[in-house]
Amino acid sequence: MRLHRNLVYAVIDGLQLIFNENKYADKVVEQLLKRDKRWGARDRGFIAETTYDIVRWKRLYAEIAEVKEPFSRENLWRIFAVWAVLKGIRLPDWSQLEGTPARRIKGRFDELSKIRKYRESIPDWLDLLGEKELGEAVWTKELHALNQQASVIIRVNTLKTNKKALQAALKEEAIETLSIKGYPEALELKERANIFKTNAFSDGLFEVQDASSQLVASFLDAEPGMRIADVCAGAGGKSLHLAAKMENKGQIIALDIYGNKLKELKRRARRNGAHNIETRPIDSTKVIKKLHNSMDRVLIDAPCSGLGVLKRNPDAKWKLQPEFIENIKKTQQDILNDYSKMVKPGGKMVYATCSVLPSENQDQVALFLNSENGKAFKLIKDKKVLASTSGFDGFYMALLEKVS
Repeated sequence: MRLHRNLVYAVIDGLQLIFNENKYADKVVEQLLKRDKRWGARDRGFIAETTYDIVRWKRLYAEIAEVKEPFSRENLWRIFAVWAVLKGIRLPDWSQLEGTPARRIKGRFDELSKIRKYRESIPDWLDLLGEKELGEAVWTKELHALNQQASVIIRVNTLKTNKKALQAALKEEAIETLSIKGYPEALELKERANIFKTNAFSDGLFEVQDASSQLVASFLDAEPGMRIADVCAGAGGKSLHLAAKMENKGQIIALDIYGNKLKELKRRARRNGAHNIETRPIDSTKVIKKLHNSMDRVLIDAPCSGLGVLKRNPDAKWKLQPEFIENIKKTQQDILNDYSKMVKPGGKMVYATCSVLPSENQDQVALFLNSENGKAFKLIKDKKVLASTSGFDGFYMALLEKVS
């Protein structure tokens, strides 16, 4: 691979924003890719993948480069040089890369790779927390799996098409896909591509949604004609899946505290042809009180640490703080207590997170079941999805039924 100066400069600029100015990697990459209209798919791919790669391995590369945060521009070049050497890329004779000690870099890599927190590039506190909650053997495997690049998985929108027809439509646009056993509506892209530019996407034939996330709608046991609340709906990936499961019959009330996310859901619902979704921002406690004891199903896709989705959000490792996890656990319990009141007797509720920590998952369900509101519920089943065993995102879901 030959390095091009303008592309590498873009990567360095991106890293400056992510590491030193605490910007989100996905937003930074999105902006970088708009910088030069002449860049082709390979150029854009280099910028996105290199930026994410260096973000993912920040601790390891910085340790090898012997630099500490906040990183100067010179430090960022040293980190980039480590990435290039470890990828086997011949360094050009640019002044920023002069005197790069390739043999020393490889030696330091071999040495540091024996220590998990460096090998898997993770903060000390998070490494200790994961080991404490999952045990050393499981955490070591899980951490390794969460450091792999995520596959691109899409969900067939059955309101408009079926799997075979979608595969054929994408093939016409030079995108090859594979079925995934055990995931009836999921397709995996054989090679990464900008699928948002396809006609199939603009026609609403699919949504990008990880395979693990696609399990949640089925777990809720939703049927056509039901009244369902998706209470932390966000931009609505699961609401859209539920609409398809319900064949557009019945009602989905998508709720969120962020009104702008619900606007995005409305836009996506139009494209999907999902007509049974109504959005309501949670701007007061009245919104929830009005729905007490009236829902056949309630989905709580709770805010969480996001540790199960590090494959696609590697910068979360560096942004997370111990106090955030403690605070989010309180929020999860509040949400379970408040929003469970919407379930009518005989109705069901799913509590789900994209975390792999038991303290955010089964421990929260147990705590809720022992609470005053939780006494009305019983646990039907739960499912723990680890990235190391599924190959997809880490996830958790619990199905509870209101018995009285």
